[in-house]
Parts: sequence; C-alpha cells; structure tokens
Amino acid sequence: MAKSEVGRLRSDAVRNRQRILAAARDLFASQGLEPSLNDIARHAGVGVGTIYRRLATKEALLDEVFAEEFDGLAALAKEGLGQEDPWQGFADFVTRVCELTAVDRGLREIAFGATCVSPSVHTARERLTVTLVELADHAKSKGCLRQELSHLDVHILAILAGAVGDFAGQEDGHLWRRYV
Repeated sequence: MAKSEVGRLRSDAVRNRQRILAAARDLFASQGLEPSLNDIARHAGVGVGTIYRRLATKEALLDEVFAEEFDGLAALAKEGLGQEDPWQGFADFVTRVCELTAVDRGLREIAFGATCVSPSVHTARERLTVTLVELADHAKSKGCLRQELSHLDVHILAILAGAVGDFAGQEDGHLWRRYV
C-alpha cells in the first residue's frame, strides 16, 4: 500500500495495520514464512478480515514486510560506504546482516531461499546486492579486503550465522559472532 494511501486511513485502521505488520514481522522472524494470515491476525489481535481489507494476500503482506527490510539493509550498506574507515564500514554491515539473519528466520528464507518473491521485494533485494558490491569494492580498492571476496561470501556468512542461530540460539544467542 502506498504511503499516501496509509495517510488517508482512519486512525484505528492505521493502528490495526501497524499491529498486523508488527505481528507478521514477529511470527516470520520466529517461525519463518509458514504462518498463515489467520495466525498473523490472531497474533495481532485483529480479525483476519482486517488483514484482507488492506493486504489481500499473504504475498502482499510478505511484500510489505520484506521490501522494507531489504531497503533498510541497503541503507545500512550505504552508511558503510560513508564511513571513514572502509574496513569498519564493511565489517559493521556484515555484522549487522549476520545478526539479523541469526535471529530472523523469515528474512533468511526470503533472502536466501527459493521462495518466489514479488517484484518489489526482488527489486529491493537487487538494490541491496548492488550496494553491497559497492561496499565490498570500496574496501577492496583501499586494500582492506581480499580481492577474491565477493557479495556471495557475505551471503554465505549470513547463512552460516542463521544456521548457528537456529542450532545454538537457545543456549547461546550470540555464538554466531564467533564465526563471523
């Protein structure tokens, strides 16, 4: 839904929408992409009809949640490009991505799985990849990063952090840091 459309909603509709998106983020993070719209409505404390009025399909909800996530990560990569120390900018970005994937199963499934995504999520994911390549190339050009490293290595680190988070998260929620 366009931001201008959200601005025209009644205040209770805006609150319900925020509750739905928060519930979806929460359930997707903990359970992956499996929760149904009924599960999300129950978690948000609204009727499923409330979801269908604004987000007619689960794909529309996934689009709303994850396009925003990828745009946020692309902004974080841009921040890394602006840091004085290229290594620190790259390392901060990688650490944050790995932290997110260690605790957010849904983000991992959308980012690294074969899940069919909407055009806007796909575009947001591509923007993130372009910015990540720029960030890595910048660090390489300053001699801070090995030349053979590519954006795929960052993906592998994030997948590893997610696997470690799944395996040891209950016992040691920060174990993924050791591997990163």
